[in-house]
Amino acid sequence: MSLPILSNQTARRIFLDRHALAEAPTGPATGAGLAALIDRIGFVQIDSIATVGRAHDMILHARRQSHRPDGMKPLIERDRHLWEHWTHDASVLPVSVFPHWHHRFDHNRKTLVKRWTGWQKPGFEAEFDRVLQHVSDHGPVTAADFSKDSPREKGSWWDWHPSKAALEYLWHSGALAITRRDAFRKVYDLTERVIPVGLHQHRPDREETTDWACRSALDRLGFATSGEIAAYWRAISSSEAQAWCQAALARGEITKARIEGWQGQSREVFLWPQTLTEIPPEPPGRVRILSPFDPALRDRKRAEFLFGFFYRIEIYVPEEQRQYGYYVFPVLEGDRIIGRIDVKAFRAEGCLRVTGFWPEPGIRIGAGRRARLEAELERLARFAGCAELVWHPGWDRSAA
Repeated sequence: MSLPILSNQTARRIFLDRHALAEAPTGPATGAGLAALIDRIGFVQIDSIATVGRAHDMILHARRQSHRPDGMKPLIERDRHLWEHWTHDASVLPVSVFPHWHHRFDHNRKTLVKRWTGWQKPGFEAEFDRVLQHVSDHGPVTAADFSKDSPREKGSWWDWHPSKAALEYLWHSGALAITRRDAFRKVYDLTERVIPVGLHQHRPDREETTDWACRSALDRLGFATSGEIAAYWRAISSSEAQAWCQAALARGEITKARIEGWQGQSREVFLWPQTLTEIPPEPPGRVRILSPFDPALRDRKRAEFLFGFFYRIEIYVPEEQRQYGYYVFPVLEGDRIIGRIDVKAFRAEGCLRVTGFWPEPGIRIGAGRRARLEAELERLARFAGCAELVWHPGWDRSAA
């Protein structure tokens, strides 16, 4: 029997709806409302680059235009509704998922020392007990508290001193947690002093974690291959996700369909049966500037399949070989990604500068689209603390 087919537009809209990008970016941007939004999209990636704003703040601002930097801090540091750990990268997550990280902690305890040997300075493993005892006795610490042990060489970002490597090992293996960040610097404390006690003590078995990982990923993606399900949290293996999908399919809990790609090609995915009859909302026609680390764009291959949008960050590409600026922002309009924009906040001068906008093939910058783009950039300028929007000559790269 042939599988049902979801058109490309329907698939895009389902996907955007699951990522909270198919509705007006209004609503609460603090407290329980913000926590609910983060739970809905699953995680918010953290990154240090702040040409306009940090990644986590831009991700939330695209969905709640009233969000301002540090809006998550009370939820992390006071209420403990959120916590920070690793998915595919450093991310802020709902604290409710913490129990399912025990398997990751166990794996890291078994593998990290071997993986880091030869990469980190010798002797970092000898620091584990001393560093953990120091935190236990004296409370929260940063890597700087141990920097006198062996200062990091200038320009060597990943060449940690042994105590810093010990802190990171203890964080990755679950003995420590990040209690807050000061000026983006991690502050570590004992996990039992950060994570609520009921969650800290609960240890689900592997089968329970696999079931949670697959169900929660499918909820947040709308449709996915087994590989995409496994990659969502990176909490289980591809083979575990594949086995879960086959078992759930046999039970009739999930079904299969084909989704159309941007160019009419199709591929087979798993989804909940009710998704086949879903009429997803039509996203508002406004423009949104997305973070390069937005969860909707994390899987670059999926973004290219669904939206026809190929993206990479050109930080490590020599300047003379760059096609765009080294860090450009994807631009979403309605249910289409219409281009990428090079924009940067110069806060000392009070301005947000637009250097270039590269539209996707077939996208024209007419008066209406220019007005929508300008309105969004003005909102972004306010978010970045800038009073003025400056357009550089030649910003429209339509002919480039």
